[in-house]
Amino acid sequence: MNLDQLRYIVLLAEELHFARAASRLGLQQPRLSQQVRKLEDELGVLLFERTTREVHITSAGKGFVAEARRVLHHAERAKRIARQTGRGEVGQLSLGFVGSASHELLPRLLRRFRQGYPGVKLQLREMASSQQIGELLAGRLDIGILHGPDGGVGHPELAAQEISRDRLVAALSRRHPQAYRDPLPIASLAEDAFVLFPRRLGPSLHDQIMHLTRSAGYEPQVTQEAVHMHTIIGLVAADIGVSIVPGAMASLRRSDVVFRPLTPQSHSIALHLAWRRGETSPVVRNFRNLNAPRT
Repeated sequence: MNLDQLRYIVLLAEELHFARAASRLGLQQPRLSQQVRKLEDELGVLLFERTTREVHITSAGKGFVAEARRVLHHAERAKRIARQTGRGEVGQLSLGFVGSASHELLPRLLRRFRQGYPGVKLQLREMASSQQIGELLAGRLDIGILHGPDGGVGHPELAAQEISRDRLVAALSRRHPQAYRDPLPIASLAEDAFVLFPRRLGPSLHDQIMHLTRSAGYEPQVTQEAVHMHTIIGLVAADIGVSIVPGAMASLRRSDVVFRPLTPQSHSIALHLAWRRGETSPVVRNFRNLNAPRT
């Protein structure tokens, strides 16, 4: 018994006429008759009663056809899912991202991906760059969006591609005495308390911030650390200190925090997509291809 035979039986049950059923199937009538007879012999029951003028389906035939339709439906569904999975149109994508990507970059990337692949389930996790690297290596993330000159990867099992560039800006409470300055000299923050994230969570970005302040002649007085960018901005709003953050955070447009470009102007900072080398998932490939640089 095979799927072709099931299709023959179902079509014959619809037509109850060998010639018409054979025509729909693109077969010669003797071929169809032979296949029906072969299946009946295998089952040991008659599925159809034939006379020289008419074809009638038997009770056994009706029961068989009902099940055959279900089998054919599931076979078509399995074929469709296999093809969609192979093309990366269904499945799941676990995506990590740093907080500074969540306001403009991430929504833009996700909209584009959802438009092209609405059948893929997304699992989104906000986490620091170094945490993403660990999760990628452990296989718990498929793709990361993180900071660093090379994606912050520096690991032979990971690869990265740059997808965005930004500049660092100062974040100050609107009540800060220098909140009006635009641009804001980096040196003018030398006496301020700072709110920053621990270096271990994002060494590349942390080092770039330290390089800015040290170039201005001082070591920042970090009085409070926080893991997420949103928390850092909240602490700045509470007058806990000032901070230096990626410019994308300015899209928050909070009434109690101002974001000021720095002088001298900082070097641009990069955001990268990172993934495991040799990754064969079509879903990962599609996400990467959607966000590949235009040539």
